Amino acid sequence: MIHVVGHTAVDHISRVHHLPEKNQSTHITDRQIFFGGGAANIAAGIAILGESVTLHSCVGDDFSGSDYEKWMDKWGIHREFFEVPGTHTPTAFMFTDETESQMTFFEWGASKAFATADAPGLPLVHMATADPDFNCRVAQKSEFVSFDPGQDVFWYTKEQLESIISNTDILFANQHEVQQMCTTLGKTKDDLIKEVTMAIFTMSGDGSMLYFGGRNYFIPAVPVTLVDPTGAGDAYRAGFLSAYVRGFAPLTCCQIGTVTASYAVEHAGCQTNLPTWDRMLKRYQANFGKIEKGKCQE
Repeated sequence: MIHVVGHTAVDHISRVHHLPEKNQSTHITDRQIFFGGGAANIAAGIAILGESVTLHSCVGDDFSGSDYEKWMDKWGIHREFFEVPGTHTPTAFMFTDETESQMTFFEWGASKAFATADAPGLPLVHMATADPDFNCRVAQKSEFVSFDPGQDVFWYTKEQLESIISNTDILFANQHEVQQMCTTLGKTKDDLIKEVTMAIFTMSGDGSMLYFGGRNYFIPAVPVTLVDPTGAGDAYRAGFLSAYVRGFAPLTCCQIGTVTASYAVEHAGCQTNLPTWDRMLKRYQANFGKIEKGKCQE
């Protein structure tokens, strides 16, 4: 069982000509509403790939009976939810320009309850965007920790990052989040890598890097027609974690994460085009060859 901690949200995804400067405006050329939230995206990806997953999240009183709840039921996503009466389920407003740069405005809504919620101790947990103090407490109590600060990285203090990284086994981040963590901590990227057992840093369409066992490995992106980059990182993490619990070696896990992400970006919406394991495997073999089983400690 993989446990995922963090936001469940409703995504309002818009395309714009350009991201405006302060006190300026821009035209929205397309707007759609999808299921989202970093933790929920990852949980959905894991479930659709066929692994057992429990999502720990906060939702408002608008969630019960919603289409989102029915979607989670369809894929068998186990839930440990804090339902907060009188609040909205968190809502994200995302704007992507013609260069695929992105800006997000996030209404925390029910997720404010994370700050005072009891933190569970879990055997294997991935912590996505959530309240920094809550994530720190989960990391301190859990046995095996995968951590992804996401765009909430700017909300972490130096002390909180030091605490959570000291308890982290696998660190995920994109290039912007790595830079911010280094700035907050006053450390170099190499310093950061040395503090965890394994680090995976994604670089949008330029692929990703795995740092493990004193070595580094480059994983190229899978070429596809990009429709919407939103949720690519979450799909990558879902693929990686699903492969990891199946016993694949870290490099193979990264390749599986890359293939899973390639499906997510082909359609608008973070959970719209997530692959099953068999569907993922066909594209994996076309891009990386025969999948090799191996121990994750290799």
